[in-house]
Amino acid sequence: MSRIVHLAVKVDDLEEATRFYTEVFGFTEVKTGRNRQHISRHMTDGHIDFTLMKYDSEDAHEAQLAGAGPRLHHWGVTVDDQDAAAERIKQYGGEILSAEGEGALKFRAPDGTIAEVVKPGRYNEK
Repeated sequence: MSRIVHLAVKVDDLEEATRFYTEVFGFTEVKTGRNRQHISRHMTDGHIDFTLMKYDSEDAHEAQLAGAGPRLHHWGVTVDDQDAAAERIKQYGGEILSAEGEGALKFRAPDGTIAEVVKPGRYNEK
């Protein structure tokens, strides 16, 4: 069964955003690392992977996928079969944005929303 396991938010100030979500909501930092043209700080509420993303530049291609400035960048759903999901995405009017073989297969839904499909366990969901 598919379920939402990940939310990614693009931020201007990684430390300020981290402080906000840890102090206001009690989210816990899990890991921080560089991924292509941004730093990702993975946090959790105990159930979902909540990631803060700070891009090196607003000019980075992936930074512009959801639009300029701070905002919800994408959400992720776990699926048993990424290839089958990719075919269904295309069949129903979605556009695949990631290169084949990437762990997180990003797509644009017909309504313009950016999301990704991942295999179970990518975000260590419970």
